[in-house]
Amino acid sequence: MDKAVFPAGAYCRAVEGIIAAGQRMDRHGWVPATAGNISIRLPDGNLAITRSGGHKGLLGADGVIAVDMAGVPLNAGDRPSAETLLHCQIYAHDPQAGAVLHGHSVASTVLSMLGGDALVLEGYEVQKVFAGQTTHDARVHVPIFDNDQDIARLSRVVAPHLDGMRAGYIIRGHGVYVWGADMDTALARLEGLEFLLACELEKRKFG
Repeated sequence: MDKAVFPAGAYCRAVEGIIAAGQRMDRHGWVPATAGNISIRLPDGNLAITRSGGHKGLLGADGVIAVDMAGVPLNAGDRPSAETLLHCQIYAHDPQAGAVLHGHSVASTVLSMLGGDALVLEGYEVQKVFAGQTTHDARVHVPIFDNDQDIARLSRVVAPHLDGMRAGYIIRGHGVYVWGADMDTALARLEGLEFLLACELEKRKFG
């Protein structure tokens, strides 16, 4: 899309980054229909985040809005995603977080519905994409939380576990949340996690 359509400055760059991330996630099939949401922390402490109801692979500048750290739109009438509070929670918990990604892949959806409160990943070289991981010879726990349409209540369930999340988390039957210091880091972690989840799904197919 022509950069001239964007407002100037940091918000412009955030919008461009979110649009590019949406297109990349769409190419992998991680944001079907209107699923998923994407955000970036702005220098003033507010957030740029995808508007509710849009296809993330077809975003234009009007598909991204600004909200404050409580998830309240800065422009009256804008409608953020229902899950904006989960983005706000991550940014509030981790001052280094600069971008948050939420996708709905087949692997994360199916694996999370097979039971258990976490997936354990071990033996994979790609584990090293996650913060603090330097070897394949380690175990990475990915918590799974039951889906809840009451996002405030869900955020309270997630909160006690945020410190230990190296690879993000999964909402059961729903999808993953991953974040990083910037969009490139967040995307690398998302792609790493989705690759590992796809491997786990394939392993289970073979028993």
